[in-house]
This record gives sequence, structure tokens and C-alpha cells, in this order.
Amino acid sequence: MVLSLRPATPSDAALIHGFIVDLAVYEKEPDAVEVTPEILARQLAEVHPPFACEIAHWAGEPAGIALYFFNYSTWRGGQGLHLEDLYVDPGFRGKGIGKALLVRLAQIASDRQCARMEWTVLTWNQPAIDFYESLGAEMLDEWRSYRLADDALKKVAASGRG
Repeated sequence: MVLSLRPATPSDAALIHGFIVDLAVYEKEPDAVEVTPEILARQLAEVHPPFACEIAHWAGEPAGIALYFFNYSTWRGGQGLHLEDLYVDPGFRGKGIGKALLVRLAQIASDRQCARMEWTVLTWNQPAIDFYESLGAEMLDEWRSYRLADDALKKVAASGRG
């Protein structure tokens, strides 16, 4: 078979990091990546890693990743799978690799009896939006994502300390 998928191990940290950097460049945030291969390797080696990752190979060559973690739905009363990053190297796009990675994550979610699988997409990334909708995913227009990070996060945390 030309396409193979496998779970990442700590020895894949540099490969995963490279794909994360490539994704950041694609998303017009080339300087945003703070994680290092060493951090990724250490986290993947933990007893309960904070994330998991599937790696796609095409004819033996690394072609893409799907990095994910589990969350919890209070309304559904069960775990959910959150896809953090899906990335396929441009040289391997159009071969069904992205779909295969999403199918694999759907299988993992189903096997874990997850109530749902979710992810976000940039509003300008129309190829990704079209791809997700072709699979039957629905955009949640009524929800807005919020983020506290860096100084804003520290400020809110400090506001609760005496």
C-alpha cells in the first residue's frame, strides 16, 4: 500500500515539529511556533501525554500529521476529540491523505466512544472549509472562539491572587 498511518512516538518529535512549522508558515504565522522538538519528545514520552498524533507516510515518505487531544462535553456527558492540527505537505496533497487522517481520527473517536470530534479552521482557508464540508462536517456559526494568552492570561491569573 502506498499510504500508511501510524501513531507518533517520542522519536518522531523533530518530524512533527517540522510539520508544525510548515503549518505555521501556511497560516501566515511563521514566527508563532514556540514549541521545540525536545518539548514534543518529552511530552510524547509522558505516561499521559497531553496530545497524540497520527503520522501519514506516502510510499515511505513522511507526508502529513493529525495532532489531537481529548476534551469533555458536559452536555453530551462524554469525551470529545479535538483536532488541533491537520497538515499535509503540499507535495502530497490531492492523494487522499488528509481524508485518511480524518477517517483515522474518527475511528479513534468512535473506538473511545467520543460524543464528537471538533476543530477550528481559519476563515480565509476556503480549500480546507470545502474539504471539511465535503465530509459532512458542519460549521458552527453561532459559536465564537476566545483565547487568553501571554500577558492577558497572566493578568487574569494575577487578579485572583491576593
